[in-house]
Amino acid sequence: MVTELVNSSELIKVDPVFGQQSFDNHEQVVFCNDKDTGLKAIIGIHNTVLGPALGGTRMWNYESEWDALNDVLRLSRGMTFKSAITGLNLGGGKAVIIGDAKTQKTPELMKRFGEFVHSLSGRYITAEDVGMTTEDMDLVREVTPYVTGISESKGGAGNPSPITAYGVFMGMKAAAKFAYGSDILEDRVIYVEGIGNVGEALVEHLSNEGAKVFISDLNRERLEYVRDKYKAVIYEGDNLYGEAMDIYAPCALGATVNDATIHQLKAKVIAGAANNQLADEQKHGTMLRERGIVYAPDFLINAGGIINVYAELENYGKHEIIRKTENIYNTTLEILNNADTNNITTHQAAFDIAQARIDARKKEN
Repeated sequence: MVTELVNSSELIKVDPVFGQQSFDNHEQVVFCNDKDTGLKAIIGIHNTVLGPALGGTRMWNYESEWDALNDVLRLSRGMTFKSAITGLNLGGGKAVIIGDAKTQKTPELMKRFGEFVHSLSGRYITAEDVGMTTEDMDLVREVTPYVTGISESKGGAGNPSPITAYGVFMGMKAAAKFAYGSDILEDRVIYVEGIGNVGEALVEHLSNEGAKVFISDLNRERLEYVRDKYKAVIYEGDNLYGEAMDIYAPCALGATVNDATIHQLKAKVIAGAANNQLADEQKHGTMLRERGIVYAPDFLINAGGIINVYAELENYGKHEIIRKTENIYNTTLEILNNADTNNITTHQAAFDIAQARIDARKKEN
């Protein structure tokens, strides 16, 4: 059946799932519906060559089911390469719940979602993401063992956001070293777009190092809280991308690096926590390279969170979590240098390493 999909004000005829622009040979896409709790969710399993698909659950008030499907397809694919390049024996998966996390999320809804996760018998392991908390994962844990990021009091590794932010910080310092010749961020002008749990933790690291931090977010109350706590500056303008800055750190939703923003960017480095920062990986990666902007691949530098939750599966402690996360610095430098030497985009350089690991495992099997 062919369906018309509205995308960017144009009508494009696509098949419902396999014709989606973000479908990339995903192994499984599961649609979850429960009338009693109001649950509407999609679980995407992209690739399980390296191991079970692990990735967080995002609850977001999507404008349409198409947007939710596109998001879960892109996010689950990104998790495949995030795990591969980080050296973890995990595949790529993700889940999205359609709805307002502030008003529609209930314990019953979370447990029902957990039952859907459990029905996959371990092919997909969930964790927290946007709109989710450690307490939500504790609820899911009541109905399935296939969840990570549960409370430390319950034997888990706890909230992964601080570790995610630390990895982004390490990747940012490596990118600064490559671009500026020094990884010292003191007095660097850094714009952090999105100050959720990860964004706030990143602001803390940057402020402690003496960077000049500007913050942007849709939530004014949150902005004022982070400003007062870390002495950051709230960006009051209407076009952040055109401002003079050294580093742009996208930490909200993806696709902020696109046709409209790249030509405006004055930053020499892009390094942030958001997933899928490039609206088009090949096109926009090339545009950044042509403009001399150093892009630290998102699926590499935001891998601290999955390193943290992977600890629950492999039973290693905080010391090993920190060691693996700090190694993001070395891997980032390696990839940036590799991209420069081979005249390819940094995204492609990172992707090639991740894909090579997946291909090698396929041959073993």
